[in-house]
Amino acid sequence: MSLVHRDGGGALHIEDVALDAVARQFGTPCYVYSRAALTAAYDGYRQALAGRDALVCYAVKANSNLGILDVFARLGAGFDIVSGGELARVLAAGGDPARVVFSGVGKSRAEMRAALAAGILCFNVESAAELETLDDVAGSLGKRAPISLRVNPNVDPKTHPYISTGLKSAKFGIPFEEALPLYRRARDLPHLEIRGIDCHIGSQLLDPAPAAEAAAKILGLVDALAGEGIALSHIDVGGGMGIRYRDEAAPTASEYLAPLLAVLAGRKEKLLFEPGRSLVGNAGLLLTRVEVIKHGAEKNFAVVDAAMNDLARPALYEAWHDIVPVKKVGAGDTAAETRRYEIVGPICESGDFLGHGRELALASGDLLAILSAGAYGMAMSSNYNTRPRAAEVLVDGATTHLVRRREEVAQLFALESVLPRP
Repeated sequence: MSLVHRDGGGALHIEDVALDAVARQFGTPCYVYSRAALTAAYDGYRQALAGRDALVCYAVKANSNLGILDVFARLGAGFDIVSGGELARVLAAGGDPARVVFSGVGKSRAEMRAALAAGILCFNVESAAELETLDDVAGSLGKRAPISLRVNPNVDPKTHPYISTGLKSAKFGIPFEEALPLYRRARDLPHLEIRGIDCHIGSQLLDPAPAAEAAAKILGLVDALAGEGIALSHIDVGGGMGIRYRDEAAPTASEYLAPLLAVLAGRKEKLLFEPGRSLVGNAGLLLTRVEVIKHGAEKNFAVVDAAMNDLARPALYEAWHDIVPVKKVGAGDTAAETRRYEIVGPICESGDFLGHGRELALASGDLLAILSAGAYGMAMSSNYNTRPRAAEVLVDGATTHLVRRREEVAQLFALESVLPRP
């Protein structure tokens, strides 16, 4: 489904709510999400997996707002977490800890204890050292830790190198050739319970072939484990399905999962999936207002009130986000002239841009919607230049819910102190 649509007067809406009304009520910059779009994305996976024993675990790192987590918890989703903080968020949002898998290469003892106390479904163990530590922590609590090993299949996901996780050079996972000996070691440790196997090769995957190739390699290992008497209850093939940002031919959940499900056909193990971006990416946008129009000798700049601290993806990955006016004309009575603009923020960095070379008719005061910003937008935001982070609003039909208040400057240094005076 399309996140936004225009009414008869050309004003941009999410569901039944006009974005200019959101700006008036909550200010800018502001993240705006659609409950209907979140639900439709989740339903795409649910329908593709109909008739299978499967669990969709939303990757919390993509967007960890409690309102988002609440929507998915109500839909029956599981959760893929990478920190103790994300576990606390899932629990605060009403998520079921028995449907939580804990990934990440650097879990602390405190995080392990919290997850064991909560009763999570499984730890995705990413190193031999973590395996030993987890056994020790579980023993100290008189518990057995449920585990799977995250196995690195050395499959090229054909995506941006920063979000590629399945190659030998990656920090993630256990090398494929070391997995079988490590499963044997896990079997011998008294405070571990082997539950499954995990594999995640990267993010923003538009071609399902690498994921299917990785799944096939993992199944070979599953069968080798069974031959040694190590039976697994689940197979976790990770997430990573990509979305359309610009002109990509992004697959549907059914199209992406079909090759994986063909590889996994006939398996008795429960199937786990860990989508993040594909559930929230196109369910949200960043609303921002033009502060200054600056015509230079070589470039025209539209300085907006959002910046790289609000949306880091363009500066970090040179990522493209569509940028569209909330109204079709400028702020004045007549339409501004269409020009080629650099859409930039007010931060003191040359890398502070949200879009290069956009053909737009703009005037100071205009509202812009930066699309496909539901994933890795607010989650990666910061307070650089002592900028309060944006408000977040969840739209449900004709109703708006403020799911995160805008920060205030005083909150940003509330935990700091000056030096004592003599």
